[in-house]
Amino acid sequence: MFILYRTTLAMFCLASALPLAAHAADPDKPAAPAETTAVRAPLAERSQEDAQALERLVPKAEQKTLQADGENFLALWKPANDSAPKGAVIIVPGAGETADWPNAVGPLRNKFPDVGWHSLSISLPDLLADSPQARATDTPAAQPDKVEGKGTSAPAKDTPDDANANVAQATAADADTAQGTDAVQADEQNDSDDATRIFARVDAAVAFAQQQNAHSIVLIGHGSGAYWAARYVSEKQPPQVQKLALISAQTPARVKHDLESLVPTLKVPTADIYVMTRTRDQNAAKLRLQASKREKDSQYRQLSLIAMPGARAAEQEQLFRRVRGWLMPQEAQ
Repeated sequence: MFILYRTTLAMFCLASALPLAAHAADPDKPAAPAETTAVRAPLAERSQEDAQALERLVPKAEQKTLQADGENFLALWKPANDSAPKGAVIIVPGAGETADWPNAVGPLRNKFPDVGWHSLSISLPDLLADSPQARATDTPAAQPDKVEGKGTSAPAKDTPDDANANVAQATAADADTAQGTDAVQADEQNDSDDATRIFARVDAAVAFAQQQNAHSIVLIGHGSGAYWAARYVSEKQPPQVQKLALISAQTPARVKHDLESLVPTLKVPTADIYVMTRTRDQNAAKLRLQASKREKDSQYRQLSLIAMPGARAAEQEQLFRRVRGWLMPQEAQ
């Protein structure tokens, strides 16, 4: 009886499995659709979002869309309030700043048209060097061969007890060196790409100013924008740019050259304007001044400002007078 029961149970299980096997092996049945992963649209740069917000605040008549390196960007233009304009000032804002930033950028672009100069302030792209860097994937260390018949590994024959540790440390050092080299190469590539994009925008701004019959062009940079303005003049030496003004200049992180090394290469009259009551700015300005003295016939000059906490309007007026006095000394007097 027991044998008959087991035989009947086995036949029942076999009969139940046959339809499933036939279903799995059916070549005519369409396969289940594969799961698809939604592809996210690339996020807009913060500078693009800032420009869009600025478009809602600034009069349309002042907005100009310029093109550089295949992409459009916002610039703010104000013609000189003069029948015989003296030229144009092109203002380059720093990182995180807009073309109408309330510190330096906006006040200068609004004040210069009243003294006979066109003003054009541009917006810069987000820096690749400031974007989050991908982390290297850790590679598991190779495991030594196990001794046959045992569950633990053993050091090689005639190898001192600490030799494996030394090899592991040497291998880790090589891996760190390789990752460090990759990081340096990535920084250099990002720096080159950032310079290309920024220089293209400055080129477009200079071309636009020339179309407005601006025979004299002055490049003014603020913050890290001062660094890119100086580097543009140093590397490209554009004949259209006659003067350069650096305001509260800062060197961005992970760039090829710092401001101190750029100063001796500037071949146009340059004003370096800094706040003398800020120790850090004063020390950096001192190094730039020393670098300028190593170049014969340098046209580099420093002008100092005094911080006025709680008096923004007076502080911005002081800055405007410094730049105007350097740019037009006779008229300022």
